[in-house]
Amino acid sequence: MQPKRQPKPSSATRIAAVSAVSALALGVGAPAALAQDTGSSAVGGERLGRSDVQVAPLAGAPALPGQLTGRSWLVADAGTGEVLAARNAHLPLPPASTLKMLFADTVLPKFDRSLEHQVTADELADLGVGSSLVGVKENLPYRVEDLWRGVFLSSGNDAVHVLAHMNGGVPQTVSEMQARARSLQAKDTKVASPDGYDMDGQVSSAYDLTLFARAGLRNADFRSYCSTRTARFPGGLDKNTGQRTVFDIANTDRLLGKYPGLIGVKNGYTTNAGATFTGAAERGGRTLLVTVMHPQAQGRVYDEAASLLDWGFAAAGKVQPVGQLVEDLAPQATTGGTGTPSGGTPQAAGNGGADLPPWSRPPVLHGGPGLAPALWSGAALATGLAVWGAARTVGRRRASARSTASAAPAAPMLVGGPSGVGVMGIGSTCVGSRNHRRLARRTLALLRRRPRRG
Repeated sequence: MQPKRQPKPSSATRIAAVSAVSALALGVGAPAALAQDTGSSAVGGERLGRSDVQVAPLAGAPALPGQLTGRSWLVADAGTGEVLAARNAHLPLPPASTLKMLFADTVLPKFDRSLEHQVTADELADLGVGSSLVGVKENLPYRVEDLWRGVFLSSGNDAVHVLAHMNGGVPQTVSEMQARARSLQAKDTKVASPDGYDMDGQVSSAYDLTLFARAGLRNADFRSYCSTRTARFPGGLDKNTGQRTVFDIANTDRLLGKYPGLIGVKNGYTTNAGATFTGAAERGGRTLLVTVMHPQAQGRVYDEAASLLDWGFAAAGKVQPVGQLVEDLAPQATTGGTGTPSGGTPQAAGNGGADLPPWSRPPVLHGGPGLAPALWSGAALATGLAVWGAARTVGRRRASARSTASAAPAAPMLVGGPSGVGVMGIGSTCVGSRNHRRLARRTLALLRRRPRRG
């Protein structure tokens, strides 16, 4: 006996199936385009793994600044991620306090800025000899936002240790910082302390520090703290009045307020690391990032960073990129842990960073709330075609049945709509009929719907 041949699917069914597959392809393909090719010998491109100066000038490009003594440096476009020029971008070097950018990337989103914390003596123990301090006192309460100002402005290791203990302790914070570095694809970084104090084996690179700055600037609080020039910090208790004192602190970043358009980000210095600096500046709607590590003299770190920024702005459109800043594999929220941005106005967390420049908003990846627009549109198209095809097939069958049976009012029919919502149809749904036109209008309305973006 010959097996029964399966009926050939109708053209409408085939179109619906193809549309459904296309919708899935759209949904999967859009975020995939954000993935970076890290298969080369160096993250961000093979040229960034070389030790000599890397630059690809076009006609009319300005010459790189002379007298660049940094053992490692890099200048990149924050918006596109293109590395414009670099030297020894992946050379592992002690990072000093620029590692605090990674500490902030890791811990800052976890605590509301208005939270008060009572500092204990244990939290101020084990600070490295000669550490930079902001002046945190034991047995007194501090708001989280004051502690972060102490971290960014005064590079206070005491403030770092208090926040690290709030986060579960120094070892746990170090472990989380290392995990955060991995998610940022900062493969040159080895974390041993949360504050950047010199410790055996603790290293980072100009490339990795630039990744930390770019990720940090996508957080409104981070951006606010690193751009603050002066602030009032809580002091101890006045012995005469018993009232809490306050004192002024100033940002130790010498370019902040002096270099036009400078946003931040973080400077550092230790005897072992020498001077390190990562900065961001905006000019003409374009933001550049620069990192300089261990120049011949401590004070030169700012001069060389400024000259590289000047060159980067002048070289716009006149150089080809020599590498790329890779994207964060697990982008974090742009606001604090409770959704309170730098201005202090409550706001829903995960707002996409609407209050930040477009370049600093995190990319849309899988796992976010709702469907991506491409996937949603494709799914709606496939659903509409499927409804139309099914309705047309049923209509044809009913027309055939009516030609051999007595006329009788058709029973209501439930046709599957999007997300399991039924569409009621009565009578013929053949092409040109009243109910088909009604169904077509519903399908068109479905296709016009779009999810609102935050």
